[in-house]
Amino acid sequence: MTDSANDRRDVLRDRVSRSISRLAGGAIRGLDAPTQVISVVTVDDQMPQRHARLVIDLCLRAGEAMLATGASAADVVATVLRISHAYGISGMHVDVTFTSLTVSIHRGMNEDPMSVMRIVKVRTTDYSRLQDVYRLIDEITGTDTRIGVEEARDSLTSILTSPHPYRRWVVAAGKAVLAGGVVVMFDVSFVLVFVAAASAIVSDLITRRLGKLLVPAFFAQIAAAMATTSVAVFIFWLRSIGIELPGSNSPTVIVIAGIITLLSGVGLTASARDAIDGYYVTATARGMEVLMLTLGLAVGISIVLGAALRMGLPVTIGTSLGSDIGFVPGVAGSALIGVGFALTSYVRLRYVPLMATVAGLVFALYSLVLPLASQPGLAPGIAGIFAGVIGYLVYRWVKVPESAMTMAGIIGLIPGLAVYRSLYAFMDSAEGVTEALPAMVIALATGIGLAAGTTIGGFAARRTFGLDRSAVLAGRRTRGAR
Repeated sequence: MTDSANDRRDVLRDRVSRSISRLAGGAIRGLDAPTQVISVVTVDDQMPQRHARLVIDLCLRAGEAMLATGASAADVVATVLRISHAYGISGMHVDVTFTSLTVSIHRGMNEDPMSVMRIVKVRTTDYSRLQDVYRLIDEITGTDTRIGVEEARDSLTSILTSPHPYRRWVVAAGKAVLAGGVVVMFDVSFVLVFVAAASAIVSDLITRRLGKLLVPAFFAQIAAAMATTSVAVFIFWLRSIGIELPGSNSPTVIVIAGIITLLSGVGLTASARDAIDGYYVTATARGMEVLMLTLGLAVGISIVLGAALRMGLPVTIGTSLGSDIGFVPGVAGSALIGVGFALTSYVRLRYVPLMATVAGLVFALYSLVLPLASQPGLAPGIAGIFAGVIGYLVYRWVKVPESAMTMAGIIGLIPGLAVYRSLYAFMDSAEGVTEALPAMVIALATGIGLAAGTTIGGFAARRTFGLDRSAVLAGRRTRGAR
């Protein structure tokens, strides 16, 4: 009897132990599929080869057009995925770098995979062409009026070969307006506004001519910077012999306006945005481009200043336009900068007033927030959120590219001057590293703040008004689900 009771207790103990083990294992062990699936691809083995080639070619050409005309890497990936999904291809993989776009399709074990790479040979800011590409993509992905692949390819060819909305002299005038807007922000005389505008036109002619001769952008920046600095040196020389132009008491602003016009501070913000989106190769390439262009400016300015000082001219070109920017001059100058940016980016003329308004509103918000958020990058980040929301809403309204409206809003806050100031201090003396570091930190904080703000603003707007599923897929394929 005792042995039987002991056996029952042992059996009961084993059952309790197994139950406890199952409960503990169930509380710890995962039951669902992995959150990050590795090496599991979607197979399009039923896809005809000709159809797959046509879709790949269309995706590559559309992606190349977007990269060439100023779209971010994340937007390119999301758009390519939208196009491929619209034409029945769900297993496409997209890889974007600064100068190339690669598309690949895995077609099963019994079919050869298809991978094609396209090099981005031309890079320009052309938002009118980008707007037409977006409209075509909406037609491709629409549920009611979806067009065929070959018709879409013909439409894309027509878009890419169509003329610009206005002539080149309008673009040159836009650069003059942009440079004049920079000077207006700091509330100086109209004489310097006109001189800065004329200097911007001369610089544009130089860079354009050297570009046609296939001169590298680094040397073109040197030549343009030398021309702009020479104008300021000429005003200093006139003052030294007793001839002073009305209101030309600060020739430094001519150089600074030329710097902000020529310096790709937009590239710094775009680089930070690509890094935030997870495209680190593209972000690094954009950052290196900004560094080389800025270095070219610093070299060109140093050459002219060195020659002027050797000639005995009393030249002092600083790296600042003043301590504070007034609210009214800042808003007016930002609006002019928005107009200039719109014209230089080939935005259609009917949208130019809208971009000027957005630029002025963003700067007004920045001015109101700055006293309450003085930390580097915080106030630009808040203004960037506002610009990102407006950019997405305008895109939904009139199909103006989101990046165009967002960039027009923040162009007056781009840290081009801070980037130049850091390199100028670095080249000025042996102890320049100590002086350059704070300016570089401010430039990076401002650029990252603007990039993060515009990204958050656009994401919040999409969440509120309908998030693009392909953008989610692009983000997951880049960063991976957690």
